[in-house]
Parts: sequence; C-alpha cells; structure tokens
Amino acid sequence: MDPAVWIIGAYQSDFGRNLSREGRDYADLADEVVAATLGTAGLAGADVDVVHVGNAFGELFAGQGHLGAMPATVDPALWGTPASRHEAACASGSVATRAAIADLAAGFHDVALVVGLELERTVPSDVGAAHLGAAAWAGHEGADANNVWASVFSQVADEYDRRYGLDEAHLRSIATTNLGNARRNPNAQTRAWTLPDLTAEGDDDAVNPIVEGRLRRYDCSQLTDGGAGLVLVSDRYLRDHPRIRPLARIEGWGQRTVGLGLQQKLQRDHESPYVMPHVHQAVQEAFNRARVTLDDVDGFEVHDCFTPSEYLAIDHIGLTEPGQSWKAIENGDIAIGGSLPINPSGGLIGGGHPVGATGIRMLVDAAKQVSDNAGDYQVPGARRFGTLNIGGSTATTVSFIVGAPAERA
Repeated sequence: MDPAVWIIGAYQSDFGRNLSREGRDYADLADEVVAATLGTAGLAGADVDVVHVGNAFGELFAGQGHLGAMPATVDPALWGTPASRHEAACASGSVATRAAIADLAAGFHDVALVVGLELERTVPSDVGAAHLGAAAWAGHEGADANNVWASVFSQVADEYDRRYGLDEAHLRSIATTNLGNARRNPNAQTRAWTLPDLTAEGDDDAVNPIVEGRLRRYDCSQLTDGGAGLVLVSDRYLRDHPRIRPLARIEGWGQRTVGLGLQQKLQRDHESPYVMPHVHQAVQEAFNRARVTLDDVDGFEVHDCFTPSEYLAIDHIGLTEPGQSWKAIENGDIAIGGSLPINPSGGLIGGGHPVGATGIRMLVDAAKQVSDNAGDYQVPGARRFGTLNIGGSTATTVSFIVGAPAERA
C-alpha cells in the first residue's frame, strides 16, 4: 500500500474491568487510553495532527454522544485538534482507522491518534443485548429474539448447515481454543474464568445453556468495558524523525459495505460458494493492496462475536475451500503453533468485545505480534498478521494486513 502508514504506538486497556462498578465514565476511559497510547509512542497530545474515535453505542449505554470531542476533554493539548467519531457497529474502530489512514495517505496530516472506546457493563445483560440490537435492521429482523445477534449468527450457522453440513462440535472447539488462548493474555476479559469442558459429552444445558437457536453461552462474546488506541504516522514523519522505530506497517486494507438485513445477504448471493462473498472480497482487497497472499501471513485476528462468525472467517479468508472450515479446526491449523493461528489473543469470545474498540484492538494485537511483543500469546516468528472486523451481520466488513518494519521482515 503506497504511501506507507506506520504504527508507532499501540495500547489496550484491561478488558476484564467493570468501569461502572469503579465509578468511572467515558472521560476516565478516554483519559487512560489517550495518555497510554501516546505514551507508547513517546509523544504528547501537542504532537498529534488529527484524532479519530471509534464508538458505536455511547448514547444507549451511557447517554454520551459526541465522543469525537472526548479526547480534547481529557487532554488539553488536543484542544483545537480536528477530531471525529465513527460509527459502523462492531466495525467502528476499523472505520475510524481507515479515516486516519486516508488523512495520512492524502498528505493532510502526519500524526493521527486513533482510539476506540466503549462502555457496555452499565446495564443488565438482557438490556445490553437489546441495545446492541440497534445495529440490526430495526423493525425488519430480530423482533422475536431475546438476543438479536445470537439469533442472527445462529441463522448463519443454519445456512452453513443447509449448504454444507455443520457439526456443532466444531463451534465448541472454536470457543475452547479462544477461551484457552485468553488465559495467556493479561488484558483478556475471561483470563481468570473457571470454564467447563465444552467438548465433553453430557447435559450441555447445565453448564452451557442455549442463548438463541443453536448457540449456547460459550458460543458468545461478552459485554465489555474497554478501549484501545493507535498512533499512526506517515512516511514523511518517519523521514523527519529517524530515531523513531515503528512497531509495524499497515500494508493493506479492504472494505465492503452491504445492506443491513441478514436475509438480504443470504438471498442475494445464494449461488456463491461463499456464504458472504463480500467478506471474502474485503480480505482479498487487503491482500491485493499489500501485494501478498494468505501464504505470506502468519496469523489472523478475526471477528468471533459468535462461534459461527469465526467459522465463516476461516473459509472466507481462504484457509480452506468454502464450507470446509471444519478441516482447519480438526487439523489444529487455527491454534497457536498451527499453520495459521487465529485469535491468539483470545479474540472476542475470550478477550472481550467493547464494540467500538474491537477493530482497533485487533490492530494493536497484530502490531504486537509482528514486533514480537505479544508475550505469552506470541506466534513464534510472526512477521505479517491480518485482521478481519465485521459490523452487524457483516454489513460493514474491514480487513487489514499488518507487517513488521523492514529491519525485522
């Protein structure tokens, strides 16, 4: 991707915290994420040219809108710096990052601060699930569901089952892998959870009750409080500041946006071998911009809001042929140590899912991997990582390819 955009700072908050119980609000979260992200880059607010904020549900969960202005609220050095909030459901953070890349690539600015912020543990879980349903096609889907998104992705699993057959043991295996990976991640929401054996035979309803359709508790990601941030800079900035050593380079990106309704998507593309062909196209666009193929990638952070969304990601990124994601699961390809580790951080199911921060958190983890800073969940020798972030039932899909700086590649 020319011109190059570089990551020189990256930060994730502890997704296991309940900020509401701590008496903290969006200002407290923004203060932490802005300061810590800039600190990882060795910069101050005065060094930032533009700010982009990813947030999906501030008004619903906390009565707080206009979050583009929150960074300047907590850091006086950002007063007067242009800033915008971006909303694209669960892809809000990726869309905010895309906007920052556009600013830098166009030459408008040289230093961009990108932050994702979300508070979701302000209400009971059933109310939270209803709030999240605002990103579906209101009035057209999910009216009979207690959990709209669990219902939607149960239908995605049903579509796989109809086309190709689906063994639910493979969904449980995805959950087991991601929850296991999360134990290695000091910022993961479930890192200290006591978990049942999801692969054991027996009465699932006792330890893993049904949420909607065929999806059970551990097929689902969490309601999460948290934030993540990146400092992105241009080639020009690096030339002018030769002592700065970037963590990573954003080599390519792809984005597709389609209609809101799940059935719209399934009916429109029912003859494609891919259940969601636009998702495959977004990833291929990222590969093409980066001038790489999947064989050049060492791992992926993908959007496992529910186990079927990771099942979909496996064949849509091209790890298997369409409908054969189960092969990569059974072969251990997606585990750390496999041919293409997926969600070594724990993903959304294990790591947590503060919606507006998720796409940025994926990039933070990709940068950690290619700079050999992922600690206990490091993929050995990783030099290039992908991300796949979706909003709604894949209505907004964004993929990035992140590579190691030249001196490490």
